[in-house]
Amino acid sequence: MGSRAEIEAEDLLKIVLVLVVIWLALEVLGAAVGLVGATLDVIFGPLSSLIALVVVALIVLWFFDKI
Repeated sequence: MGSRAEIEAEDLLKIVLVLVVIWLALEVLGAAVGLVGATLDVIFGPLSSLIALVVVALIVLWFFDKI
């Protein structure tokens, strides 16, 4: 049985980056449709898009060794 510590930090960050990009895509789609956007705003609050953009920017900068 494998150890959970075998996952490297870069692989984990790639997974998080993909999940945040999916989250942002759902935000855009939700704004167009209305239903998903209203639900996500109730759950995550009005700053959810801004927080997601900051997370994506930090991960991309980390991948390019800018931070």
